[in-house]
Amino acid sequence: MDVLRIILQVLLVLSSFFLIMTILLHKGKGGGLSDMFGGGISSSAGSSGVAERNLNRITVGVVLLWSATIVGLGLLARFV
Repeated sequence: MDVLRIILQVLLVLSSFFLIMTILLHKGKGGGLSDMFGGGISSSAGSSGVAERNLNRITVGVVLLWSATIVGLGLLARFV
């Protein structure tokens, strides 16, 4: 069970990193911190609709992987 715990912990770290990266890649909706750091300037030259939809799908996939890893670690801690 120690091998499974290590695998889940490594998967948690990697999925957390990719989750942060995919969230930061999203286009800002305006009025927040994205405008403060120049997000308003790049809004006219933003990504296409297809790229944004693909980024949304990737983000949802990473969120599901991250959630499953958290649940797996919780179950492993509870029953082992």
